Amino acid sequence: MVTAAPSAAVITGLGSAFPDPYAQQSLWDDYFAHRYRGDALARRLFLGSGVRTRHSVVDPRREDISDWSTAARMRRYLDEAPPLGRRAAGEALADAGIGAAEVGLFVVVSCTGYATPGLDIHLARELGMEPSVRRLLIGHMGCYAAIPGLGAAADFVRARRQPALVLCVELTSLHVQPAVTHRDLEQVIAHALFGDAAVAVVVLPDAPHGLEILDTTAATAPASEDLMTWHITDHGFRMGLSPQVPDVLAKHVEEATAALLVPIAADVTDVGAWAVHPGGPRIVDVVEERLGLRPGQTAATRRILDTRGNCSSGTVLLVLDQLRRGLATDATVVAMAFGPGLTLCLALLRAR
Repeated sequence: MVTAAPSAAVITGLGSAFPDPYAQQSLWDDYFAHRYRGDALARRLFLGSGVRTRHSVVDPRREDISDWSTAARMRRYLDEAPPLGRRAAGEALADAGIGAAEVGLFVVVSCTGYATPGLDIHLARELGMEPSVRRLLIGHMGCYAAIPGLGAAADFVRARRQPALVLCVELTSLHVQPAVTHRDLEQVIAHALFGDAAVAVVVLPDAPHGLEILDTTAATAPASEDLMTWHITDHGFRMGLSPQVPDVLAKHVEEATAALLVPIAADVTDVGAWAVHPGGPRIVDVVEERLGLRPGQTAATRRILDTRGNCSSGTVLLVLDQLRRGLATDATVVAMAFGPGLTLCLALLRAR
């Protein structure tokens, strides 16, 4: 019996959708300055986050939801997430040149809202997917979750020779926390960095053009679970973000990147493009320093941070979208993202 060779899994379509944009300075002046009582350090951290504009389904200047219950926030999530997801998925499908009915696997990624039945089943029906479509929901993995999503999609495409669609929908603005009487710098940074977005990618078997997914890997720093957290509370989900995160990341990013490149006998000097998750300015600085990258190699990352903020799981895909059209054939691309654990997830891609 002759066994068919596995298909290549190739990213051929990307799409994104955003709610209304807001200027960082205006958000500070009109809302957060009062919340933090004009604290000079809070102001410096908020305005020094590397974010100039970001998008939000909630404008805190007009609608303060900081005291809303988690149930109320989840109802709002179900109002806001589906239309953004539909727009991003539709754009990705059109970019790839396929219809929703051709999708064999639909992966939905989100850590900012929950419902059962979830976005996967609602959007599969609304987009026009077949009742037989396989669905996978990836939740509560945080900012690196797109890469496990891509890994699952790539495995499916190689094995089944059918298209897959990965959709990340994150509405972090629904989780602004109640004000506290003491200075809470972790929350200042969280409120300064995060924005809302939906981002989708289509993965096709053996497509002649696009980004072939060669491999995905993960590395979790030992005993680092408390450094980055996302706790469900009575008032939404609360971010815990230790200032030690960049230092711990610095200890592991070189080894993790080298391990990713070993199977193709490459090193960092062979990489043609870097899609680094813009977790914050210090994190980007650390990656540059430890991997010896030039500022131009992380320019797309800093541009997304500047114009979109950190949109959690979908952000690394936004960076890939910035990079993909200018790549030479056979260029090696490394995508990396960081999140709770403390975990580094990486994807190895090759331009076709």
